Amino acid sequence: MLRKLIALFFAVVMTSGIYAQTIAIGPQLGYHKSEDAEGSVMLGAAGRFYLARSLALEASINYRTEEYDGGALKTTMYPVMVSGMLYFFPLLYGTVGAGWYNTKIDYAEEFNLLGLRDETKSEFGYHIGLGAELGIGNLILTGDVRYVFLDLKLDRLPGINEFKNNFYIITAGVLFEL
Repeated sequence: MLRKLIALFFAVVMTSGIYAQTIAIGPQLGYHKSEDAEGSVMLGAAGRFYLARSLALEASINYRTEEYDGGALKTTMYPVMVSGMLYFFPLLYGTVGAGWYNTKIDYAEEFNLLGLRDETKSEFGYHIGLGAELGIGNLILTGDVRYVFLDLKLDRLPGINEFKNNFYIITAGVLFEL
């Protein structure tokens, strides 16, 4: 069984000339949700560079906001992610990557009056996921689910650091081949 899987893997890699060196860019729309925050819509853009039919690299930037503890804390984040994609079948891929998460932390007005000022933090995190894509002419329709491991320190309010801010993202996008 293992030999068959290895043979299948090499067959996919060896027949990878079709998409080699293709670049595609386009918009993304997504939904994100942290365990301790309300979910919301995420907007962004992505670019993919297909190294081979079974291997691609992606860079993306998005915009998202979250509220914690009924509005006591609001975060606005601009995740910049770089991902590697390994295609298992012509339509399905696994992805793994890292990201830089620039986050503005906005405390509720009552905390600002107590001297607690809003702040901006930058953290690195990593992600894993699965996705699918479908090529239609020069368009590529994409969709994936990723889980992001992020250890953002929210420690200026008592009890706030207990919030879990790892999150998952569900995205859909349209890429245009260049």
